[in-house]
Amino acid sequence: MPLARTSDSLLSDVLKIILAVILPPLGVFFEVGLGKHFWINVLLTIFGYIPGIIHAVYIIATR
Repeated sequence: MPLARTSDSLLSDVLKIILAVILPPLGVFFEVGLGKHFWINVLLTIFGYIPGIIHAVYIIATR
């Protein structure tokens, strides 16, 4: 049974998504720390800003 999302966690996710649009690795960092997803996002952002945003929003939305 999945846990219900509280209004605090929803607000937190919205703020992380806003950060992810401005600077994608920052949003991923606040979600997962300095793990593999952070470094993947750094590479995607370097190679193309839009893929970095898509990956960041995906990571934030699925966790």
